[in-house]
Amino acid sequence: MKRLKLRILKIRELQKPSLTIKWAFASSFFIFVVFTIFAVMTYKSAVTLFVEKERKNAEQATYEVVSRLANANSQLSLVNTYRNLTNSANGENRLYDRTSTLEGILMNIDPFISELGQPELTLYVYNLSEELIFKTREKNLQLTQTEVKKPSVVEIDGLTGFIIVHPIYSKETREKIGYVQTFYELTSFYAIRERLLILLIVIEIVSIIVSSVLGYFLSSYFLKPLKILRDTMEKIQEDPQTDIHTPKIETNDELADMAEIFNGMLDRMRSYTEQQEQFVEDVSHELRTPVAVIEGHLNMLNRWGKNDPEILEESLAASLQEISRMKTLVQEMLDLSRAEQVDVYYGNETTQAKEVVYQVFNNFKMLYPNFVFTLDDDLPTEKTLKIYRNHFEQILIIIMDNAVKYSTDRNEVHVSISSNAKDFEIVIQDFGEGISEEDMPKIFNRFYRVDKARARTKGGNGLGLSIAKQLLESYKGKIVPESSLGQGTIFRIYIPIAKKMSEFQ
Repeated sequence: MKRLKLRILKIRELQKPSLTIKWAFASSFFIFVVFTIFAVMTYKSAVTLFVEKERKNAEQATYEVVSRLANANSQLSLVNTYRNLTNSANGENRLYDRTSTLEGILMNIDPFISELGQPELTLYVYNLSEELIFKTREKNLQLTQTEVKKPSVVEIDGLTGFIIVHPIYSKETREKIGYVQTFYELTSFYAIRERLLILLIVIEIVSIIVSSVLGYFLSSYFLKPLKILRDTMEKIQEDPQTDIHTPKIETNDELADMAEIFNGMLDRMRSYTEQQEQFVEDVSHELRTPVAVIEGHLNMLNRWGKNDPEILEESLAASLQEISRMKTLVQEMLDLSRAEQVDVYYGNETTQAKEVVYQVFNNFKMLYPNFVFTLDDDLPTEKTLKIYRNHFEQILIIIMDNAVKYSTDRNEVHVSISSNAKDFEIVIQDFGEGISEEDMPKIFNRFYRVDKARARTKGGNGLGLSIAKQLLESYKGKIVPESSLGQGTIFRIYIPIAKKMSEFQ
């Protein structure tokens, strides 16, 4: 059933577009929009500039013609129009004038100045009767109006272009002597505009294709770590008991940080799971004996012991003792479980070192008046520790309680406190049984007791040192034991000192 659900999820994932495709599409769409805006602006700017240039060319040619024809003193005719346009003397064109007068016909002349030689430009000159007397092309064109007509786009005989009309006034007499009308074709402009538009469209299509391909490969490359994370999650979902981790990602970016954080969370979750399993296993193992003892006494009482006051009293006392031990055991197990999750609930807690040490020290002096407790204080000022106050007290109580319990003939406990730049140090020394070299590596194991018979009579479950060590490790501290069999034991405890706010600035 579980595998079927996973297959259904995979099928649904395949039906959805992947993040790589979405990224490639988004990048392509972005490039398309940007390039389209750029292309439209480029197209409009180019068209505007080209049209303006063509308009200026038409105006310049027209104004040059008007300026030259204004040199005439009488109404414009073919002869004086030609003379003024070409700046020719009378003798140079006597034959041409005679021929023109005799034939009485209009003449088409070849382009003779640079302005009039433009293939796009057609010049028409009219007399005061609005009769066409001069032209530079085969086609005739009537005068559209007698007033000044600024360049405007019109269509004539299927051709689109600028048409300009300007009356001519003699420079000498100040009288109107004729009209000039020019037509500047925009055929080449439209051809260039069409080619520009096609070119921009082709470039845009190519850019979209190239950006889509590059976007897909780039997104695949940059999202590869994310795919690795997803594959790791899928494997963990298929087998929660697996010890798989996300492979190390060498991109040195946020995705690499995410993979590292994910592995840390994974380790923590597995640690919590193992702690839970260990807790259940330990509790079931340790509670089996007291439960069996209580059950045995109750069965005995149920069968025949309830009528015997001596047996009844003995069974009740033994059962109460086992219940008390069970209560202590459960509490210690809960303390150990909480100690393994300190970073979740007490990560930002602090406490005053000297205040707590003196409090616990004075409490033990009151509880055990037959013991000699000495305290060497090498701290000139109070130190703030990165640890929850109750946990600090619990650590001190566990170590000092063991020092008292396992003392023999010399009932004496020495305590000293000092510090360096980073850590606060407290040393607790007793002069009791000591620990052998064989047992030393095992003293922090759960439920481990050096002398099981004596430990049970003293009420120990073998969890105290485990709790102390776990608490210290959770706060980045440590505990170092030193012991000599028959001479006593020393525990050195190191706890990080909290930094002041000024040190962070």
